[in-house]
Amino acid sequence: MTFNSEKIASDFLELASEQRLSILKNLEEKHLNISKLAKILDATNPEVHRNIGRLSKNGLILKNPEGNYELTTYGKVILAQIPSISFVSENKDFFNLHNLSDVETKFIQRIGALQSKKKIKGFVKVLEKWKKMQEDAEEFIYNILFEVPYSKDVIEVISNKLEKGIHIKSIFSETAIIPDDRKKVFEEMDFQKYIIKGNLERKITKNKAVGLLITEKEAGVFFQRSDGEQDLSEMLVSTEIEFRDWCIDYFEHTWKTSNAFLESKLNE
Repeated sequence: MTFNSEKIASDFLELASEQRLSILKNLEEKHLNISKLAKILDATNPEVHRNIGRLSKNGLILKNPEGNYELTTYGKVILAQIPSISFVSENKDFFNLHNLSDVETKFIQRIGALQSKKKIKGFVKVLEKWKKMQEDAEEFIYNILFEVPYSKDVIEVISNKLEKGIHIKSIFSETAIIPDDRKKVFEEMDFQKYIIKGNLERKITKNKAVGLLITEKEAGVFFQRSDGEQDLSEMLVSTEIEFRDWCIDYFEHTWKTSNAFLESKLNE
């Protein structure tokens, strides 16, 4: 990937101001003149005028015929990138402990969609949230699994959902940690009948970059630790549509690139 470092440095310089960023954000919501912006920002007219001049010169905003300022198309595109930068900046400690090298660039570019997240820490709390999300599902459950929880209560939830006709799609990592009695439980609960009906679908993948749990109401995501192992002790969750869209798109991408499920592939 090549880029014009001089031009990008110039653009970042214009954004390296709290007031200029606030001007852009306010103009995203409404066209305003200098006096109204100064009042909103609790700043002086000359101060706002100076920053308006810089943003106009850089092509981020323009003055319309009514005398108000508005974002240019370029300004709108630049402002749309801020959430990703902000999300990564605010969570730099988290990302320094995790590995995104196997996550496709197109998803990293949209990582700001996860900014509405709530962070759940601790394996027990994560497992409780995992179970609650599945209990609340009424339409579908999609997941990418790297460690498969097969406690009795979790299995009962899955079985009840399948019995009600809820669609479950699971992608297993080839290196997933699977309980020894998984196959026995699978047979005892007669999960095969749900596969035949079509409301239980499974695939298998070599990719282990991201773990997911998605329902029509909420989504949760896990990332690899820096050592390459899945971190199931920390889960990002949200009910916001942007967050869920990111997770659904990642799941669908992984589903398309995964292989047909083979029991023998697990824990080879």
